[in-house]
Amino acid sequence: MAGRSIVLLPGDGIGSIVLDQAVRVLDAAGFDAEYIYGDIGWKYWCSEGNPLPERTLKLIQKHRIALFGAITSKPNDEARAELDPALQDRGFVYSSPIVGLRQYFNLDICVRPCRSYKGNPLNFIRRGSGNTIEEPRIDAVIFRQNTECLYSGVEWTNPPDNVYQALQSHPKFRKNFGDVPVDELSVSVRIFTKKATERILKAAFSYARENGYKSVTVCEKPNVVRETSGMMWKMAREIQKDIFPEIKLINTNIDAQMMWLTKNPEEYGVIVAGNMFGDIVSDGFAGLIGGLGFACSAQYSADGVAVFEPTHGSAPKYADYSTPIVNPIAMIESACMMLDYLGEKKISGSIRDAIAEVIMEGRVRTYDMMKMQGRPEVIDNGAVSTIRMTDEIISRLK
Repeated sequence: MAGRSIVLLPGDGIGSIVLDQAVRVLDAAGFDAEYIYGDIGWKYWCSEGNPLPERTLKLIQKHRIALFGAITSKPNDEARAELDPALQDRGFVYSSPIVGLRQYFNLDICVRPCRSYKGNPLNFIRRGSGNTIEEPRIDAVIFRQNTECLYSGVEWTNPPDNVYQALQSHPKFRKNFGDVPVDELSVSVRIFTKKATERILKAAFSYARENGYKSVTVCEKPNVVRETSGMMWKMAREIQKDIFPEIKLINTNIDAQMMWLTKNPEEYGVIVAGNMFGDIVSDGFAGLIGGLGFACSAQYSADGVAVFEPTHGSAPKYADYSTPIVNPIAMIESACMMLDYLGEKKISGSIRDAIAEVIMEGRVRTYDMMKMQGRPEVIDNGAVSTIRMTDEIISRLK
């Protein structure tokens, strides 16, 4: 779409490195857009006491689409220590800007595809019958509820009296923790709402129907976490029966699912979970397709705000290398998800075909694909730089 405006959020560490490469690929593939840079990340926490400035929120609110690089987050004590001295002792409290984005824009649906590329030396393999080696094709798409659960931020250390008294009203708390001094307690609340749970479930079922997946797996823990996981499983059964009867519904517990990842991963298609378990299972599946260098994601709100990002972190030590060595594919794949969202599937298909061709040929590989330690000397040992990998992908665009 000509004239489309995209907000670029480089963030911290390698975020700006991989984001620049994604834009190069978009340009080379013929995507026509204006890019507007937004301020986000550790730099703005240290200098302003806010890693997610209001001006950036306004940019995203205006343009509705953002490509995001990576973020650095640190524990509270370290965050306070790095705050500009002029801002010390003024009540500033660090919180993750990506979590802030999710909550501010209610980016409640997170989609994390985990699909293996043929020829990737990091793909999962297993032993088959007769001591053969099998490499199952992985094609799982995880739908993660993105704003609730334990990530909602409703938590206390040394909870106030009204919270403590409410906890004491629960018989199991009273029995197991009633004698624990309040100043020795830390409490995090796992919150699910019916509205958000229904939305993520319907999104997962709809995606399965539209893309030819035969099953949806709810990956929670309803046998133990009965109220929250139990609610998701109950609602999933009702939605499947009433709206999506042709889609098979599967129930797995998160712990068992992580074991089954290496037993029969090819049997899973669309998976849906709450925030924490969705985070866990998507990282698990990402490990089967080559790790976080191949893991992309998208986050959507109900009113049309969308943010696309790789799921890897900021890896700040790699940002200082004179020649960048990190794998840009997760960021480029995230840009492809943006193209799909904008209806530019011809361009996204061309980019994915180029990535697949480079990987299958195997002549050009980043250090992670060569199973090396991430050190500057990997370039001398045969690995290619971030820029060289991008060059190779661009050269294969049709």
